Amino acid sequence: MKVAVLKETFPGERRVALVPAAIAMLKKAGLEVAVETGAGLAAGFLDDDYRAAGATIISRDEAFAADCLLTVRTAGACGDGWCHDRDRLRSGVIVVGLCDPLSTPAACREAAERGATLFALELVPRITRAQSMDVLSSQANIAGYRAVLLAANTLPRILPMMTTAAGTITPAKVLVLGAGVAGLQAIATAKRLGAQVSAYDVRPAVKEQVQSLGAKFVELPLETGASEAAGGYAKAMGEEFYAKQRDLLGKVVAESDVVVCTALIPGQKAPVLVTAEMVRRMKPGSVIVDMAAERGGNCEGSKPDETVMVEGVTILGPTNLPADVAGHTSQLYAKNLATFLAHLVKSGLPKAAVDDEIVRDTLVAADGQVVHPKIREKLGLPPLPPAAAAS
Repeated sequence: MKVAVLKETFPGERRVALVPAAIAMLKKAGLEVAVETGAGLAAGFLDDDYRAAGATIISRDEAFAADCLLTVRTAGACGDGWCHDRDRLRSGVIVVGLCDPLSTPAACREAAERGATLFALELVPRITRAQSMDVLSSQANIAGYRAVLLAANTLPRILPMMTTAAGTITPAKVLVLGAGVAGLQAIATAKRLGAQVSAYDVRPAVKEQVQSLGAKFVELPLETGASEAAGGYAKAMGEEFYAKQRDLLGKVVAESDVVVCTALIPGQKAPVLVTAEMVRRMKPGSVIVDMAAERGGNCEGSKPDETVMVEGVTILGPTNLPADVAGHTSQLYAKNLATFLAHLVKSGLPKAAVDDEIVRDTLVAADGQVVHPKIREKLGLPPLPPAAAAS
């Protein structure tokens, strides 16, 4: 079975699906590995590095003739580039990558209509045996780190306390909204840089994790019993809840020098946690990094990949922080992907067994139709009969 690594076409995407060090794992699984020429260049990996690791270098046309295509972004996650890739797909080809299936399910249906078998890595279940395949966590971890560095470079003051002959500088106050993987790394990074860190999350269960990193957990008098969904993700709450939450958070935000927003609900618009009025109450020079800007934003007024100034407050809306450090994020992604692919092969790829939870949860399209229940629901399609869903 031949797998091919595609060069990314999404604007600003510098990552590559496989790094040379990951090729040995796939060859051990019995796969022949090919890499599109120049695929790893933006991440710091030369074609000769892949050749030395045992891969062959091929053109894009040759790559689309492979049995399995490996990519960072495909389907809805690929933007306008999907139109060109979609028309190249052969019936029976297997595609593995980030697909954005819950927000752009129509692209998944297009892949199915062309007879492709599509696996969405966003849907890897958060279970113990799948941790080494969890690309969302590995990439969010680096994104949280980069978000704090971005804030530190923008803030017109330093983060740590310093006692000097010229006087004492008090530490900057950093507030992290959302204590998932990205949020926890943002907390740890801000703490390492010497800031005074606090964090808020709608899920009270993460309080201990926040405190273990040396940060203060902001507790609000809200009913949060139903705030956590399956897999540990935050659950969408009603607008009445968010309105009260914003009112209570206002004072904490106003006292912060930096606010890092990381709150996301899979497949839904990001909840607004910081209103325009809350921004206006912040001190001039304060910085907000809205990591949810691509999904509508946790901060009112933030714009994807733009810098917005509001009465002296800088609002940043980065949408692809992992691509800023593509060498390391590609390394992590490649390890996740190689482990996932080796698991598919062990499960019987190209006809992987859907009685396996990892295969079942990530398989979006097969045999000419969308097979994932959640994606079918998003598309308004009826549930598949049990026999068809398990085929």
